[in-house]
Amino acid sequence: MLDDRYSLAFRLYPYARHADQDAPAPVRHPVVVMGGGPIGIATALDLGLQGIPVVVLDDHEGVGQGSRAICFAKRTLEIADRYGCGEAMVGKGVVWNLGKVFHDDRKVFEFNLLPEAGHRFPAFINLQQPYFERFLVEQVRAAQAKGAPIEIRGKNRVEAVELQDDHVALSLMTPEGPYRIEADWLIGCDGASSPLRGMMGLDFEGRVFEDSFLIADIRMTNASFPTERWFWFEPWFKSGASTLLHRQPDDVWRIDFQIGWDVDRKEELKEDNIRARIDAMLGRDVDYDLVWSSIYTFQCRRMKRFRHGRVIFAGDSAHQVSPFGARGANSGIQDVDNLGWKLGLVLQGLAPERLLDSYDEERCHAADENILNSTRSTDFITPKSKVSHLFRNAVLDLAEHYAFARPLVNSGRLSVPCTYDALSLNGPDTLTGGPARTRVGSPCPDAPLGDDYLLRHLGGQFTLLVIDCDGPGDQQIDGLPVAQLSLSAQDDPTGALRDRYLGAAAQAVYLIRPDQHVAARWDSYDATALRAALRKATGKDLQ
Repeated sequence: MLDDRYSLAFRLYPYARHADQDAPAPVRHPVVVMGGGPIGIATALDLGLQGIPVVVLDDHEGVGQGSRAICFAKRTLEIADRYGCGEAMVGKGVVWNLGKVFHDDRKVFEFNLLPEAGHRFPAFINLQQPYFERFLVEQVRAAQAKGAPIEIRGKNRVEAVELQDDHVALSLMTPEGPYRIEADWLIGCDGASSPLRGMMGLDFEGRVFEDSFLIADIRMTNASFPTERWFWFEPWFKSGASTLLHRQPDDVWRIDFQIGWDVDRKEELKEDNIRARIDAMLGRDVDYDLVWSSIYTFQCRRMKRFRHGRVIFAGDSAHQVSPFGARGANSGIQDVDNLGWKLGLVLQGLAPERLLDSYDEERCHAADENILNSTRSTDFITPKSKVSHLFRNAVLDLAEHYAFARPLVNSGRLSVPCTYDALSLNGPDTLTGGPARTRVGSPCPDAPLGDDYLLRHLGGQFTLLVIDCDGPGDQQIDGLPVAQLSLSAQDDPTGALRDRYLGAAAQAVYLIRPDQHVAARWDSYDATALRAALRKATGKDLQ
């Protein structure tokens, strides 16, 4: 039997009757979030920390069953750190940077996802999604205690929506019956099956790949595997066409078996059949408990648009990618990071509503990048013809001996944040000799500052990063606060700050967005240029 302890299905926000249910007319809220998973809770936390009232509606009362998403990338941890829970996640999670690729019984090569020093967070942690969600909910409770206007309503199921020009009307069902509310803005974070998307008659565009993968999470205390990502093509133990192994907290290990398309899912999910695959891999003398299992298919799809008037979609409700590469939950958290500051400025009257169109532009761009990478991974992992299979195996054979072939091996290109090259919010990039990695549109890389780190001082508001030159100090431009962070390359004796932000330049001025993406950069400070770049970054100059 599966281990019930592993479900972690705690009632974190049990149903409670709300005054809205007794109101004579539907109560209007600035923001309503549909869905209480990690993307929905993160959205509420982002907005609530800005002082914006937000209501989360969830048809459950807490975190779900099974590990589901387990790989959380450095960028996600940096975002979570701004919310106040990044360190707690790392403390519970299993930290890893190293991956190994095998073909049959041979190691083809290994790779390090974070070979450079000077970052506060690791490349990845493995952490079961229920833990990730709990850390977010706990941070919501801490924020509520400090006055953040966040509500989470469990057992509040959205049954219908009506889109109006200036709001959305919602019909809800609870254990005590129906009621109605209204929202100035409705954020759909209700997952891949998205009831909201169905209510609005919307769908995904993209591909569903004809292959199936069996997830088996097992608990074993005497495992001899290191804390690394191991991937086998055509493994010698014959439990699947490919196999992936990851370690999780609590002595739990995730195994993914590629089992083919024409399979009897009910039969494959029988415990005896799952154990037969695991025993072939580990050996019959290894003791373990089976704690969770599931079957999934690769899907690389997205909605045509993420914004539909006053309704905005984020996370799996907006886009889906194959699990290999850890691009699902990580890209969803980046959706929140992009949307939160933009919706916040709009609701505070500091930016026009058309700024939200840039959420659709930028995150559709990111989704397309993720889908491209996931599609390439899927095509390499699951060859569709004898010729492509021969080519794939030839690449693996070459990669075992020659470094030039290793970038061609694709066992799942792992999640990295998107750079918004040439998109509408970008300002000028006139830093002579500036590094490509911090060009306009890119996410800011971390850098050490003595006992501190750069990203701890960026984010949440627009910041002028001034390195080895003069700036105006903290200021307000058209009512919008702009903080200044003044640094010298000498603040970092490791040279990382210079390498990542100066390159060949002697000095630099960066305008950093609240989501830690570069909005503009120059050789020196110019008040007129800064104001123009800020207007562009806040949508005031969009047509």
